[in-house]
Amino acid sequence: MALRIAMNHVADLPLKLDMLMKATSLSRVALAQQLAVDKSLVGRWLSGAVHPTDHNLARLSSLIGDYLPGFRLADWFEDSATLAQRYGIEQESAPGEVTFPGVIGEFLSAVSEESAMRGSAYEGFWRTSRPSLLMPGELFHDYGLIRRGPSGLMEVRMGGSGLEFEGYLIPFSGNLAVYLFDRIGRSPVTVMFKGVTLPRAMVFDGILLLAALDSARTPVAFPILVERVGDLSGDAEADDQRYAEIIETMPQPLEPLPDDVLKARIYRDSGPSSAAQGGDAFLRVSISSALSRGTTGRGLHG
Repeated sequence: MALRIAMNHVADLPLKLDMLMKATSLSRVALAQQLAVDKSLVGRWLSGAVHPTDHNLARLSSLIGDYLPGFRLADWFEDSATLAQRYGIEQESAPGEVTFPGVIGEFLSAVSEESAMRGSAYEGFWRTSRPSLLMPGELFHDYGLIRRGPSGLMEVRMGGSGLEFEGYLIPFSGNLAVYLFDRIGRSPVTVMFKGVTLPRAMVFDGILLLAALDSARTPVAFPILVERVGDLSGDAEADDQRYAEIIETMPQPLEPLPDDVLKARIYRDSGPSSAAQGGDAFLRVSISSALSRGTTGRGLHG
């Protein structure tokens, strides 16, 4: 019975682990030291980016049991309210929990499983490439951070040239929907990307819709490419600092697309004239032409 339990995925593990660490006064550093693991791994457990292995979950249970007598492996599989009541823990709501009413709530509920399964592929530091609206012919780059938040949603932060966008990335049906808002320019942004199938995205290719920052706030759509600049450390504070640094230093992607490939994709034609010459009739990101790709981390790309 214990073996069957250990092989299951613990629901809401970040919330439960955070609650138990507070109840036992264990910091990330103390927990990592007592388990003889890197502090960044504890950070990834708490962010939901990584689930503990069976071995580490058993070791976690033993360690928590030293502080909360009677705690056992099976307790992880209780709901958080029952777990808190059993050990006299004052339960807090999940920090930063995001809820939405109506159809948006239904949509998020429908994709929650895919976010849990596929979200980690898109965690990291990123550079966007898109046309400049104010300087025709010039490419504009934003730099950003994508990571799983305490609510379980994939949080996105993008910045550049004094603008700051925040929002969420939602994987679904092999694609990605990204919803952002710029508090400075007061501009909502929607992006649809073609996702990747391998466990670590390197490039994703999409179409962006926003209201331009001209006097008329003109709605406009154009292609956008996003390339990986680096990986998260698992330490939220260190990753926030790294995010601020890359906005200033503007590093190159880990595997940058050639400049001619990048510009050809960003400035491609669509419409009747393009279709007449065998090109696209619509601005789209098809399976056959998308530049989205990932890697296994062991050299396999696709």
